[in-house]
Amino acid sequence: MRSGKTAAARRTLKTVFTSEELLRFPRGRYRLELVKGKLYEMALSGGRHGYISANICAILSSYVQSTDLGCVFATGTGFTLQRDPDTVRAPDAAFVSQGRLPQEESLDGYLELAPDLAVEVISPNDRPQEVREKAADWLNAGTRLVWVIYPSSRTATVHRPPHSIQKLGEEDTLDGADVVLGFSCVLGELFG
Repeated sequence: MRSGKTAAARRTLKTVFTSEELLRFPRGRYRLELVKGKLYEMALSGGRHGYISANICAILSSYVQSTDLGCVFATGTGFTLQRDPDTVRAPDAAFVSQGRLPQEESLDGYLELAPDLAVEVISPNDRPQEVREKAADWLNAGTRLVWVIYPSSRTATVHRPPHSIQKLGEEDTLDGADVVLGFSCVLGELFG
């Protein structure tokens, strides 16, 4: 006698993923992040977001290369922040100091470390709670400085462990503190 259940009803859907599985996912209309083993889709960024992210990467990278402090990573670079269950986050820009850079052969997958600096550029559809959670994930994993950039208000918040938050306006100076030594720019420069 045949069971009345269909094959689809008998199939168990996977609900916890690893960073290795995430790396093999096909790319499409969404960026994917992994938080405690669960997949989260994020819409592709708009023009303003991409422009500001590119400005941050260019300004930061120019400084970091001239001082040989480390490496700047662009939007979409995955960092494995936690294992079992895995968390992989992808900032809009990141900096890793020279002494912490992985071997070149380790760069093919997600980086198995928290960056020294993570930069998040907020899109219109980002929810405040998600932004706070993401900043907390970076800090809890060992990131020493998080810049959250708000294009619509032309402001930023600077997060440092354990729970220090500084608010900046577009005329204020954004600096690398003791993380990207000597780096500074007027916040408004990032908006073009």
